[in-house]
Amino acid sequence: MKPSLAKGTRDFTALEVSRRRYIINILQKNFELFGFQPLETPSFENLSTLTGKYGEEGDRLIFKILNSGDYTSKVNQEDWENKNHQKLTSQISDKALRYDLTVPFARFVAMNHGKLTFPYKRYQIQPVWRADRPQKGRFREFYQCDADVVGSESLWQEVELIQLYLKSFSQLNVSVTIHINNRKILSGLAEYAGITDRLIDFTVALDKLDKIGKDGVVKELLERGIAQDSIDKLDFLFNQSNDALENLLQLKEKFAGNETGLKGVEELEFVLTQSVNLGVDIQNLVFDITLARGLDYYTGAIFEVKADEAQMGSIGGGGRYDNLTEVFGVKNVPGIGISFGLDRIYLVMEELNLFPVEATANIEYLFANFGGEEILESLKLINQLREKGISAELYPENAKLNKQFTYAEKKGIKNLAFLGEEEIKNGTVRFKNLGTGEQTTISQQEFLG
Repeated sequence: MKPSLAKGTRDFTALEVSRRRYIINILQKNFELFGFQPLETPSFENLSTLTGKYGEEGDRLIFKILNSGDYTSKVNQEDWENKNHQKLTSQISDKALRYDLTVPFARFVAMNHGKLTFPYKRYQIQPVWRADRPQKGRFREFYQCDADVVGSESLWQEVELIQLYLKSFSQLNVSVTIHINNRKILSGLAEYAGITDRLIDFTVALDKLDKIGKDGVVKELLERGIAQDSIDKLDFLFNQSNDALENLLQLKEKFAGNETGLKGVEELEFVLTQSVNLGVDIQNLVFDITLARGLDYYTGAIFEVKADEAQMGSIGGGGRYDNLTEVFGVKNVPGIGISFGLDRIYLVMEELNLFPVEATANIEYLFANFGGEEILESLKLINQLREKGISAELYPENAKLNKQFTYAEKKGIKNLAFLGEEEIKNGTVRFKNLGTGEQTTISQQEFLG
């Protein structure tokens, strides 16, 4: 039987791994420049830790892990016969693969809050899993690169995270626009339309605007039981101008007497204004009133990053979640965080041909194998190169030179080195640059620099 990959997963070749590391190294360096410290959490959590934190749709996408042994032994027979999957799930599974890095981080903070120094800033670069439908840029196993701050309500954290986004994407040479909104504004809109009790239904549908368009959102709102007159009051959402301040002014008028909505407008104005004061180009920031981000735990600012020159959906996102640790029994720990979508960033950079030469970890020298004494002398020279941090290897067999040439070319090795009887006698080494075809003979001392 021919082997195959599970849908939504991938193998990574040497080239792909090298390029992914290039992205990760830039992100990790910037995380640490901004004062974040590393954290790693287990790949799976208790199912109870994850469920109820992402909303109804998110909960459906959690990969559950079957209990070990005879996982059917404790199943309620009536639930089994009635195929009651909601009740059966908790009976056959008590663990799950993590859906994101934020909830496990909140669990960590709740378990260790007495030992942490607040504000606590951490970054985390690990894979997550979602039982989603695979498509371009959407996988079932993918990496998230997160930076979070907990223990601070200061809006300067939002300003700092915008700078972190722009600095990192600038170094990756990816031109981006950061879309920003505030969940308090969305709550204000729900109050304005008289659907406060349907806030989650409203935000979940609105979050799909870029995928299903206005008509699709309106249809879903109706299907979720939201009245047509409420939808009509929100029609202005789909006709926003490109002027953020003009849109905010319009909201202020609609939010007269709406405390929550006005608070959201005030917070957003601060973040936009101070970012510009710190040199951020306002063209890089877009107030997107329809941006909802479907996760239930956001309470304030929400971000989404989109590449300007590629059709890829969001390549980063995040927001403020002031109550997340409360579900784990720890109150009053406000937090905010952002995530970089490594896999989508990779696809954008590949599509736009943005990876530099140094993002490919090619071997510098392959030493030809002539057999006999030459092998030992070649390995001595190879060891000295490795001591200097220069990659080198010996072709393992005394094969025809054509075969050794082909191996070097296919593997992308930069130079083929020759250390034969004459070179050993003269204390020299001869090597050929496989890119230019240029051949050079120099002393071994000069070769080692």
